[in-house]
Amino acid sequence: MEENPNLELRKFVAPEFLFGSGAIDMVDRYIHNFRSKKVMIVTDPGIIEAGWAGRIEKLLKDASIPYVLFHDTTPNPKDFEVINGAEIYMEEGCDIIVAIGGGSPMDCAKGIGIVCTNGRHILEFEGVDEVPVPGPPLICIPTTAGTAADISQFAIICDTERQVKIAIVSKTVVPDVALIDPLTTTTMTPELTAETGMDALVHAFEAYVSNASSPVTDLNALEAVRLISGSLYGAWKEPLNIEYRRSMMLGSLFAGLAFSNASLGLVHAMAHSLGGLRDLPHGECNALLLEEVINYNFSSAAGRYTRLAGALGVSGSGEIVKENLIKTLSEFRKSIGIDYRLSDLGITRKIIPDLARFALADPCVITNPRVPDVKDIEGVYEKAL
Repeated sequence: MEENPNLELRKFVAPEFLFGSGAIDMVDRYIHNFRSKKVMIVTDPGIIEAGWAGRIEKLLKDASIPYVLFHDTTPNPKDFEVINGAEIYMEEGCDIIVAIGGGSPMDCAKGIGIVCTNGRHILEFEGVDEVPVPGPPLICIPTTAGTAADISQFAIICDTERQVKIAIVSKTVVPDVALIDPLTTTTMTPELTAETGMDALVHAFEAYVSNASSPVTDLNALEAVRLISGSLYGAWKEPLNIEYRRSMMLGSLFAGLAFSNASLGLVHAMAHSLGGLRDLPHGECNALLLEEVINYNFSSAAGRYTRLAGALGVSGSGEIVKENLIKTLSEFRKSIGIDYRLSDLGITRKIIPDLARFALADPCVITNPRVPDVKDIEGVYEKAL
């Protein structure tokens, strides 16, 4: 039988994951499965205040599992935080990492792991497939429905000297286990719910129009759009409604499976640049850039954007569907409190050349459906001001 030349050989990666209420309470069993002797818990002050880190600590104490708590992570995790964490991990003789929180603690945990096993500075791993040795066992417990760092092969770290976010893309940073419990998202503020939810929506959009998309990632991306568009407003409005939280967590999972295997695009490249230079919330940046990037990209992926519009319940074709899609997304983000522009965050034309230069160097640009140059990116930033 002749092989179909249109069927590409593709590889897909995902960790073992447990989804549902109570998943967080399985962490001690998974630690035992790895036969670990001492755990490093990586989290942040907000998760400690919300009580989720304490829940993990109690489970480990009850199971007589030694641990050390590292909570010196901040939004947009910094290179020095990773190095500090790695030093403590080695000094304490840890052999497994449990990360609990949003994308920042999970990305920091990924960085700590690969620094410890490779004996190199975190910034040396920038790029695609630049991590020779996998980190130690990593269990991730997400407390936001958005970043999907718990299942992805991405880690985003701030280079504080250059003031830019670097992307580390490698199957070696895919967590070993993700314990995905919708209950953990009920302590998010409305602002964080909106920002992380928009991050997940952008993951789905960019994975679907990526030049590395596939039938497998397409299914996940489209279902993520349907779930997120149907539940984000409800989760924002009714934070304790577990059905909305469950749908958002599932949407984030699907979007994560999509982008981890199809990569992302210009929205994320530009958002990484903003986050690195101005330390802005990542999901917020994505939300404020999505519409203008669609406007820029549309001619190169019209059919795919039209299908994404359909998943949102938006009709039309050609320029009409583009206009309807952008209008719908604008109204959607405004409905969840993101009713401002980049200029309201202090972004000015003066810094756009630097932002565009950093964005063009981001690995996410490689899979954008339209190939931009620095002037194109400057133009998108200007329209988003």
